[in-house]
Amino acid sequence: MEKNIAVIRGDGIGPEIVNATLDVLDAVAERFGHKFNYEDVDMGGCSIDKYGVPLTEEAIAKCLASDSVLLGAIGGYKWDNLPGDIRPERGLLGLRSAMGLYSNVRPARLFPQLAFASPLKPEIVERGIDLVIVRELIGGVYFGEHKTEVIDGEKKATDVMSYTEHEIERLLHIAFKMAQKRRKKVTMIDKANVLDTSKLWRELGYKIAGQYPDIDYDYMLVDNTAMQLVKNPAQFDVVVTENMFGDILSDEASMITGSIGMIPSSSLGETGVGMYEPIHGSAPDIAGQNIANPIGTILSAAMMLKYSFDMDSESDAVEAAVNQVLDNGIRTVDIYTDGMTKVSCSEMGEKVAAAVLAAK
Repeated sequence: MEKNIAVIRGDGIGPEIVNATLDVLDAVAERFGHKFNYEDVDMGGCSIDKYGVPLTEEAIAKCLASDSVLLGAIGGYKWDNLPGDIRPERGLLGLRSAMGLYSNVRPARLFPQLAFASPLKPEIVERGIDLVIVRELIGGVYFGEHKTEVIDGEKKATDVMSYTEHEIERLLHIAFKMAQKRRKKVTMIDKANVLDTSKLWRELGYKIAGQYPDIDYDYMLVDNTAMQLVKNPAQFDVVVTENMFGDILSDEASMITGSIGMIPSSSLGETGVGMYEPIHGSAPDIAGQNIANPIGTILSAAMMLKYSFDMDSESDAVEAAVNQVLDNGIRTVDIYTDGMTKVSCSEMGEKVAAAVLAAK
């Protein structure tokens, strides 16, 4: 099988973690007889430096013409003082919108080899952490009207949050279908005691749940969810919620697993072309040192193989290779402990790639 992948290395550690991941994809191609063609695309700070904008029409066209998009990381101190409409993050929001990527799927799973790194008490960790947050990605307050005006001599800022029925329903279907392949439980997160948008989410949650009688469905207020994630994360299977709540809760969920560098994500939507990226930022303070952890990006590529290319065996092979490398005590600096073998970013990619090939 031949697939075309748009590769956005981006800023900071982005090029390092993406290059390590391409080594793993090349190993997958060799082992399973595929061909992956890579098309470089600029987005974020590097695009600002070259073209004056964080996202060009050419970049959008290349991504839409691909079979999938692999993204490293964008942003950094260098561009922090730019106006909001041309900051690197605007490129990411614009690309999500152009590609119709309305759902973000972010697993939060604790690798047993790294259980010590979780900030939670051992008795909580022992129950297990294995959940998925399905977040609406191109609606809500992030994409609503934003304005600041002066009224009666003082500034007033307004951010509008709105959702339509179809925006909510299409995301709920993704969550319920995902639960059918997992532990058959969906928890919807809202603030229905205050917000009209949340009241609509809750109403439609019950409606869609009726179409999936095999799924155990419930709901939880967002503030309670924030507490429950650190008190008893084992209760969650598939969590579904709107854009802003999902942004906050998914970051919290990633940290209870012990290392943000280990967490992948996928963004899917209307075009059939998905975008896959780790959840961490560009880490400009360590960029160029070859010490970043590429596993989150590598596991994002594994999600790409599964969800965009229907290559389940290939995806499983990458996940198994990561587990094998961790079992062998191989660690980047962020997950290193005494007695382990410390490796660089590029070496971690090489180790995982070798483990993929060794299982032939």
